[in-house]
Amino acid sequence: MPNKPKIVIIGGGSGLPVIIKPLVKKNVDLTAIVTVADDGGSSGLLRNYINIVPPGDIRNILVAMSHVDPAITKVMQYRFDAKDDFFAKHAVGNLIIAAMTEMHGNIFDAVQHLARFMNVQGRIYPVSNEPLVLHAEFENGDIIAGEAEITHAHKTINHVWVTGDEPGEEPKAAPEVVEAIMNADMIVYGPGSLFTSILPNVVVPEVNEALRHTKAQQVYISNIMTQKGETDAYTDAQHLLALNSHIGAPVVDYVVANNAVVPDDFVDFQKWDEISKQVKLDEAAVNVQGAKQIAGDFLQLRDAGAFHDGEKILKELLQILEWH
Repeated sequence: MPNKPKIVIIGGGSGLPVIIKPLVKKNVDLTAIVTVADDGGSSGLLRNYINIVPPGDIRNILVAMSHVDPAITKVMQYRFDAKDDFFAKHAVGNLIIAAMTEMHGNIFDAVQHLARFMNVQGRIYPVSNEPLVLHAEFENGDIIAGEAEITHAHKTINHVWVTGDEPGEEPKAAPEVVEAIMNADMIVYGPGSLFTSILPNVVVPEVNEALRHTKAQQVYISNIMTQKGETDAYTDAQHLLALNSHIGAPVVDYVVANNAVVPDDFVDFQKWDEISKQVKLDEAAVNVQGAKQIAGDFLQLRDAGAFHDGEKILKELLQILEWH
């Protein structure tokens, strides 16, 4: 491609940095769209104290896309010790983002200023300027509000949606988010928790409409492991079906899926207590949805867990761009 390809990555949590870190080293125009529905941990506490957009996912992306002295990113990621009373469990970066939000009046402008301070290569867009509440209806008919509560329920989810903080308040996407999606050459979903990191972005109405009308190639990076309750026994095709269903159309063109075997005795299921078992691949069911499965060894075993190898994923994404 003669110009920098415009790549938009959608998600949240700890999954996105895996592919962002290698991507920022390439000649691409990168935008990360990040969920603002987190209400657990330090993010949830700050959200409750001062009613700001939860900063945790944004902090992780800022660090992944920054080009600064590693000492600075180490400070951003530092969490106060549990014995530090009021500051216990808070990440320094979350407090900085909270302060910048008060200074600039909204999270979107705060992140743009902080991105300049941290020499971010690309753009980081919170999906909305206001904190959103994630809701889920489960297979048994129960409805729960709150990302942390949904995650800990460990129940099979039928579908999710978001609202503003106030009951009945319609969620609004930042205009820059919609513009980035419409102008993209490629949209990448994940890697990350399907129902609590990826879908909270795509169900925002303006985002949803943009994803159905953009001319970008759309790629879903399938999770390596299922999550308890959320995606138990899901194949890559079932992950894809949930994504397409929440968008309202079969928009995804490619599913990048790991087929390397995770050794039975490698994963520490106490340390990574949200995961269940390895995702199985179903190429025929992926094809039925109008997508092409790209299967390969994308596995990186580390920290007693199974993760995506960012460099290998990057190679596939750049190959897809070459095809179009």
